[in-house]
Amino acid sequence: MEINMPMPTLVTFAAYLAAMLVLGIAAYRTTTTLSDYVLGGRRLGPGVAALSAGASDMSGWLLLGLPGAIYVSGLSELWIGVGLVVGALLNWLFVAGRLRRFTALAKDSLTIPDFLENRFEDRTRILRVVSAIVILVFFTLYISAGLVGGGLLFQSSFGMDYETAVWVGAIVIISYTFLGGFLAVSWTDFLQGILMFLTLLVVPMFAVVLVGGWGSVQSEVVAVDPTHVQVLQGMTFLGMISLLAWGLGYFGQPHILARFMALRSERDVPRATLIGMTWMVLALIGAVATGYMGIAYFADAPLADGETVLIELIRALFNPWVAGILMAAILAAIMSTIDSQLIVSASAITNDFYRGILRTEAGATELVWISRAAVLGVSLVALLLAMAPEAGVLDLVAYAWGGFGAAFGPVIILALYWSRMTRNGALAGMVVGAVTVILWNQAEGGLFDVYELLPGFIFATVAIVVVSLLTGKPSASVQEQFRHSRQQPLE
Repeated sequence: MEINMPMPTLVTFAAYLAAMLVLGIAAYRTTTTLSDYVLGGRRLGPGVAALSAGASDMSGWLLLGLPGAIYVSGLSELWIGVGLVVGALLNWLFVAGRLRRFTALAKDSLTIPDFLENRFEDRTRILRVVSAIVILVFFTLYISAGLVGGGLLFQSSFGMDYETAVWVGAIVIISYTFLGGFLAVSWTDFLQGILMFLTLLVVPMFAVVLVGGWGSVQSEVVAVDPTHVQVLQGMTFLGMISLLAWGLGYFGQPHILARFMALRSERDVPRATLIGMTWMVLALIGAVATGYMGIAYFADAPLADGETVLIELIRALFNPWVAGILMAAILAAIMSTIDSQLIVSASAITNDFYRGILRTEAGATELVWISRAAVLGVSLVALLLAMAPEAGVLDLVAYAWGGFGAAFGPVIILALYWSRMTRNGALAGMVVGAVTVILWNQAEGGLFDVYELLPGFIFATVAIVVVSLLTGKPSASVQEQFRHSRQQPLE
């Protein structure tokens, strides 16, 4: 296998990967219980929680998918970012604090399936099983999307064949996640979030200078395609709604909700919100600017794959030492989402199937090792899916994001805010939301061109309300727990 990356770039790149493994080993030493492994013992500070949530949220989509979409289609694609900012802000303001409080109150719930079972006192465990299945199905697709992105990075940077590239990227991510669990994931995501942020600020700034200033950039972009400078170009009402609807997905992403649950105190939510939203807005601006600068910089030699625009800009603009650091940022984006999703998937297998159903008496050490085995199992399935990279990173992420947003978003919001919601209502919402996304994604034309998350979210909400009202009221103890969660003082 021939390596076409300059030695300085290779050295800095390898040093970054080694640093991630060191953090995994350090976290291994503090991980002794299942709570430590899947939720970090609920001791995340606001900075780590905010940046790790942002990094695990944005993923390779921020550094590969969004710049690629802007490079190919122009500024009309930025509306996805607008929807995401609004959705993320509402999630921090209305879900974070209340979810942190309620999950601790509801028998110290460690996972979303755990919380739903305890919230509705579901002794049948059907909520736990169905929600865990939804997590495993959509996260396997999500993880495979990240592995595709990692494969593209290693393939482009090192000259590897695609399959080898996917395996190399996966081995690093799986190693530190396997060892350190949630704390390793959160610590590495924090550092990865900083690196991603700096890269998205530095690359477009250098590009605009080398192109000759903003005026030259605009001239080059117009010369390539005048429609690329128009934010409403080709935008229909349904198209606009579809892009903005991405923001609804935030309310149902288990890997983001886990950061809320892991905060050391509800009092940290306002500070975490400020840190997280500042990071997100500036990072999205940088991603859009990167794709836009790429149109101008590569005007004379267009890229065959728009999703490599950041990679190619880094290679063209910076010396090999700096390029190695910036290239690591792209891997950071991919790793920061895959590791979070692996932990949530492992927790679904361990906490919601193994301990919840098969071995309720399992000890702490046994559960930690079952979680590690689950990380390996989910990774292998996702690796098999990633070996066929026909779908782009953005397409795979869109499908999984929509599935989680529709299946869990309405359920989480109403579970936190509506005392009349019942177990059957929650079950109906999850099933209707997930099935709508799957079926809508297969249809084409007319209203079916709307992003499947929107109809899935709406239908799931209606299903929850209708079924809850048609079934008996929640028990007195369920309603009392809900009232207690509303009155509980800040920790």
